[in-house]
Amino acid sequence: MAGLGRSDPPRANGAGVQGSERSVVAIGVFDGVHRGHLRVIERAVAAAREQGARCVAVTFEPHPDDVVVPGSWTPRLTSPRRRAELLTALGVDEVCVLDFTLELSRTSAGDFAESVLADRLRAATVVVGEDFTFGHRAAGDAEALRALGDKHDFTVEAVALLAGVSSAGVRERLAVGDVEGAAAQLGRPHRVEGVVVRGYQRGRQLGFPTANVETPPHTAIPADGVYAGWLECVPVANLPVVYAGERWPAAISVGTNPTFEGVPRTVEAYALDRDDLELYGVHVAVEFAARLRGNTRFDSIEALIEQINDDVAETRRLTTHGE
Repeated sequence: MAGLGRSDPPRANGAGVQGSERSVVAIGVFDGVHRGHLRVIERAVAAAREQGARCVAVTFEPHPDDVVVPGSWTPRLTSPRRRAELLTALGVDEVCVLDFTLELSRTSAGDFAESVLADRLRAATVVVGEDFTFGHRAAGDAEALRALGDKHDFTVEAVALLAGVSSAGVRERLAVGDVEGAAAQLGRPHRVEGVVVRGYQRGRQLGFPTANVETPPHTAIPADGVYAGWLECVPVANLPVVYAGERWPAAISVGTNPTFEGVPRTVEAYALDRDDLELYGVHVAVEFAARLRGNTRFDSIEALIEQINDDVAETRRLTTHGE
């Protein structure tokens, strides 16, 4: 387990909160850091300020379902780095990422409360969602945690759920291309991140050079189609830093490009009116604002170019309105 800041590596070994300092701990997978998670985090941050303590968010990597149900590969809404960035932006002082191993999955609720919450994090208060479960076979719940808190000198607050909002719900929306529905649950546009790699350069040949984004395995990518959104350069350690923090409206293609056979599934983004960008090897984020259409096979290059021009015009309308 390790403390994790905005620019720290996502996982490392560490001892948790140091010395005699007490902490307020929020626990959850927090994948997506959606509007429901926001309730838990806001309460934990407020409690920490009331108590003069540090606010610590505990999350897990890999996703617990991937360990408990091998091969399930839950699509990730956020990487550990992005999750930490979002949590710290909400006021969390420290993010602790626990390696969710088979051994950890078999840890009893009592051992988890003692070894992690009491000993390593010196919890004064633990904040969870009201549906929180923990320990071997998810045997512990919020009430069990309260009883353990009495034993180990911490209090427990269980925050009411936000109806209709869940990480699973966001994944369901993305799976059918409903990026607006996903954004309503997240409280912001869904984004995927990755490094720009060389593709077939067909977009450049057509007059619309795209950034071909290589996303990490098991990333939650929206259904195949064409989307309006944004492309942003994100500084990441050990990778080239150019156009740092710059963000452009972008027409985005997800899929295999049926007009050209034999193309693997890709995420490509064309930054509107920018044919001068050199982004190979750069870490970028692609944000999805709206789905424009599904993928279509065109009978000619001319018909494809005409449709791309329409996609660009609609993207411009959706992403620059009012600016």
